[in-house]
Amino acid sequence: MEEKEIVKKGNGNKFFEGLLVGILLITIGACGMYFVIQALPGTTIVNKSEKEVTVNENGIADAVEKVYDSVVIVNVYKNQKIYGSGSGFIFKKDGNKYYLMTNNHVAENADSIKVVLSDDSSYDVTLVGTDKYLDIAVLAFESDKDHSISEIGSSANARVGDTVFTVGAPIDSSVYSWTVTRGILSGKDRKVTVSTSSNSNVADYIRTALTTDAVINSGNSGGPLCNSNGEVIGITNMKLVSTGIEGMSFAIPIDEAMQYANKLIGGEDVSRPAVGITMSDIANSAYLYYYYGIRIPENVTSGVIVTSVVKNSPAQNAGIEVGDIVIEINGTKVGSMAEFKYELYKYKPGDKIKIKVNRDGTEKELEVTLTKSDQ
Repeated sequence: MEEKEIVKKGNGNKFFEGLLVGILLITIGACGMYFVIQALPGTTIVNKSEKEVTVNENGIADAVEKVYDSVVIVNVYKNQKIYGSGSGFIFKKDGNKYYLMTNNHVAENADSIKVVLSDDSSYDVTLVGTDKYLDIAVLAFESDKDHSISEIGSSANARVGDTVFTVGAPIDSSVYSWTVTRGILSGKDRKVTVSTSSNSNVADYIRTALTTDAVINSGNSGGPLCNSNGEVIGITNMKLVSTGIEGMSFAIPIDEAMQYANKLIGGEDVSRPAVGITMSDIANSAYLYYYYGIRIPENVTSGVIVTSVVKNSPAQNAGIEVGDIVIEINGTKVGSMAEFKYELYKYKPGDKIKIKVNRDGTEKELEVTLTKSDQ
């Protein structure tokens, strides 16, 4: 009996001991978690790889402070009256000259441009140069003051899921200046069809863009998209607006933007190549079939119709004719004007390319030597 009682008591003690150990382990785990969180002011050691990260419960305030004062409001004037505004950021200094970046669609058609800095100082700026296809504009002003300059990061090295944030002047620059919004990098190398003309809604070009769910509004255009280290990885420039769409904003990759910005500062030519034709999408050009007497083969459902050929142009010299349907550039299919330009602008003036056309149901491949675009 005593042995049995001892056994019973022993089981009971082990049960409670196990329970206490479990509770103790949970408590230790919780305390350990609490300790780790509290002990990390800026850097977390993750597993044994000792991977450094800068995002913690304190947010990204330090990163914001790095770029905050380099962000500017861009006020655009026409006929001595302000007619638009956007955002921008200082990215370079040479002597007492400061260079800023914003969007082409912010700066285009302006008679004059002024920028306002975070300390409320303002400067008249000169337009160094623009590129409408990439949608960037480089501005400059001179100052003997020591102004903050953005640290440029790498869009190529950014990863989907990285924390990102924007700084800009959404909606009304006088009320919401230097607003910060936060999100993640939602995607890279997204191909977005856009119009390169402010006077047209025709989508005629494809841009490669970063996507983010960070909130971007009118007025944010031209401001920086930054990583959690406060480095600029993109230039905010557009978003999708439609019922049922949320959190779809886009930015120009900073790697590509800096290449063109430095060319503009150096006075280098940033012209795109030209073929010497006017064209229209098959899908949007039914009236052209009759007007130009063009016969569309039944098996051709996409492509670009040549509606005119410039005299003595590369296209005419190569034998391209009105009514030809361009279907490939150097072996890559093109189904629209936007795709045509996207592929064409991978090359430089002087390059030779193969353009395949469908002419009256027969495919022909023609060699074209590209010239410089006057746009």
